[in-house]
Amino acid sequence: MVFCGNRTLVDNDSAMPTIFTHAIAGAAVAQVLAPSSVRRGMTWTAAACAMLPDADAVGFWMGVPYFSLFGHRGITHSLTFAGVAALGIAAVVRNRVGSHDLLRIAACIFLATASHGFLDAFTNGGLGVAFFSPFILTRYFFPVRPILVSSISVRGFFTGRGAAVVANEMIWVWCPAIMIILAAWYVRNRNAQRA
Repeated sequence: MVFCGNRTLVDNDSAMPTIFTHAIAGAAVAQVLAPSSVRRGMTWTAAACAMLPDADAVGFWMGVPYFSLFGHRGITHSLTFAGVAALGIAAVVRNRVGSHDLLRIAACIFLATASHGFLDAFTNGGLGVAFFSPFILTRYFFPVRPILVSSISVRGFFTGRGAAVVANEMIWVWCPAIMIILAAWYVRNRNAQRA
């Protein structure tokens, strides 16, 4: 990981991959990790949890400083937040699944939620991700940042730049995620035919 010392943005409306890209990444995690008895519901839940960290974007309109603990890519993008989300979902479903499945569900939700920060750390803009918040407020990027940063505003999606961002995300996130989903389906079907 690389410390983000540069506090400049690509533009004021940019700071993340599109929300849909986060959802597809979360769904891919669930297709691999969620127990079969709850896979469909967990796929939707994991997709929602993968989008959840961007709820902090409201801070832009409320005057929360970007680089603060509660700023964009702050605590909601941390591994701590992913852990809290995993524990929360596990608590909600604990009476409906066995203990072995509960551990898989918690791992699924943790990784789906954490995938948001990881994808953001691969983008070419913003201030980096506070992975270790609230304990360490340092923001990080990965050394390779091939994902174009997306607009936070809805109008930004309907521009030439918005189309370029979506095309870029299809290459770097959607295609690999779809390949993971198809591979998981193939392995499950092959195992079912052998059983």
